[in-house]
Amino acid sequence: MTHTFVSALVLLMLILDPLGNIPLFASSLRPMDAARRWRVIVREHAIAFVILLGFLFSGETFLSALGLSSVSLQLAGGVVLFLIAIRMIFPPTGGSEEVLAGEPFIVPLAVPAIAGPSSMATVMLLVSQQPVRILEWAGALTVAMMVSLLLLLGANRIQHLLGDRFVLAMEKLMGLILVAVGIEMLVRGYRTLLASL
Repeated sequence: MTHTFVSALVLLMLILDPLGNIPLFASSLRPMDAARRWRVIVREHAIAFVILLGFLFSGETFLSALGLSSVSLQLAGGVVLFLIAIRMIFPPTGGSEEVLAGEPFIVPLAVPAIAGPSSMATVMLLVSQQPVRILEWAGALTVAMMVSLLLLLGANRIQHLLGDRFVLAMEKLMGLILVAVGIEMLVRGYRTLLASL
């Protein structure tokens, strides 16, 4: 699947899912004052950004060391995206998101809420398909992270203004789009695999 800067940016925004992260961030940081909350959100985004940049620039080496091909990554990425999207559309009941006591550090906000397995796989997939455009993908990741940061800095306000129902509806819509992206990745991966046999 050939991506442009815009399509890569949209894909990364869907994967990062800042709207879906609003309830987790709001509940995790609720006891803090506004200034401290902002510092934690900025710090967690910075940590997640460094992690994803690491996967972006060293992902190819990582795959080679494991003996994995870009086709296997594309197929695995498609499966992961599909499963993440299904979870977005049909969230588990019973409140599986556990909020830890005290100030969160890296887990669960930076990892896996922002830099989760799907976002790590996505940045590696972008580079494996078009490695010459790695700086473009880094730019798309930077923009996506900035948008996520801005949305989550206003998490409490957004949740208050739009309400939980609207946020949930938007997450389901993004999940639906992500299902289509995951299926497209699977189809293209299978075509590439069959053509190489």
